[in-house]
Amino acid sequence: MLLDRDSWQEILATLKKHKLRTGLTALGVFWGIFMLVFVLGMGKGLENGVFRGFGERAKNIMFVWPERTTMPYQGLQPGRYPTFRLDDIEAIQETLGDVQHVAPRLSMNNVPVYRNEIGETREIRGELDNMIKVEALQLFTGRYINERDLEEARKVAVVGKRTAELLFGEEEPIGQYIRVQGVEFQVVGTFGPQQLKPWTESDMEAIVIPLTAMYRTFGTGERIDYFVCMAQPNVLVSQVEPQVKGLLKKRHHIHPEDPRGVGSFNLENEFLSVTNLFGGIQAFLWFVGIGTLLAGIVGVGNIMLITVKERTKEIGVRKALGAPPSSIVRMVLAESVLITATSGYLGLIVGTFLIWGVSALMRANDVVLDNFHNPEISLSVGIGSVILLTLSGVIAGAIPARHAARVNPVVALKDE
Repeated sequence: MLLDRDSWQEILATLKKHKLRTGLTALGVFWGIFMLVFVLGMGKGLENGVFRGFGERAKNIMFVWPERTTMPYQGLQPGRYPTFRLDDIEAIQETLGDVQHVAPRLSMNNVPVYRNEIGETREIRGELDNMIKVEALQLFTGRYINERDLEEARKVAVVGKRTAELLFGEEEPIGQYIRVQGVEFQVVGTFGPQQLKPWTESDMEAIVIPLTAMYRTFGTGERIDYFVCMAQPNVLVSQVEPQVKGLLKKRHHIHPEDPRGVGSFNLENEFLSVTNLFGGIQAFLWFVGIGTLLAGIVGVGNIMLITVKERTKEIGVRKALGAPPSSIVRMVLAESVLITATSGYLGLIVGTFLIWGVSALMRANDVVLDNFHNPEISLSVGIGSVILLTLSGVIAGAIPARHAARVNPVVALKDE
């Protein structure tokens, strides 16, 4: 659609001649693309906020715990409460190849913990070295439990950040000792949640020790409260879940059809549900934004039809002097694309700048919202908007251009 300089000057002169009409027409397109970009950017902020709640934990995990049975099986009565043990964890790891990590946890609640004369009651967690790989936890100083700690049942502890501040104040806790029920443990690290939420407050105060040390020191027996199971890469945890539950039911003599006995929570299902939800929200926002933009495009098309009607004589003269229909079509399409592109790109810039401004203000003022974080315009939205603008300009001018190309010069001059 190449036009010479004279043609562009003529188009600009026409637009200047009808400034109010051109401005109102351009406003419709501007508002349409602005709303499209704005709602998609704010929708992305909502999506980022919700997914941020998952933290950096693995998404292909499930939590498994014992529950009371509801069905009799192999001579055993319902109402039993199975006890998961460490050998169950070993059996899962040895039997199920689709399982990458199995991280058990045993908790002792309201245990007195002292450092010199400073004390408080805290949750003591017995864990293996892989819990930090599947849970949304982070180390602040030092290290986590390692294999040697477990093999030797070392009396070492990783302390929640808030507990470390309470017991040690401004002192460096690494290498110092705390007393747990009168038994000394050496602090080797401090940890906490990646995001502080109401349900992660306990991570700030808990104390983690090797699971083997908990068994040997406090005589808990090799039982566990629950475990976190992580599937291998490219394996859905929803495929692993029935295998894990089936193995545990077999080991603990629970009826295969019993809906209880082994409880589980599949994080993958929740993650996929949220992903599908936001896929639907994104589609709806595109629908609303495109609908608003189409209203502006219809306005452009109507104005171009009026313009063609007003310039019927001029078009007739052009065709009488030998101008091919294609040149008339190019002229009308160029005018339509110029209006939509200029106003649309301006709307794209303003919308993007506004989204960036909201994000910058939130960062500058340390605003943290549970369900809204870092609104942004993705590259796909930008490219999609540019393509949409180009197509919109062509569509808006197509019908008027076709009408102009069909003008009969004899009839046009006769009507005038």
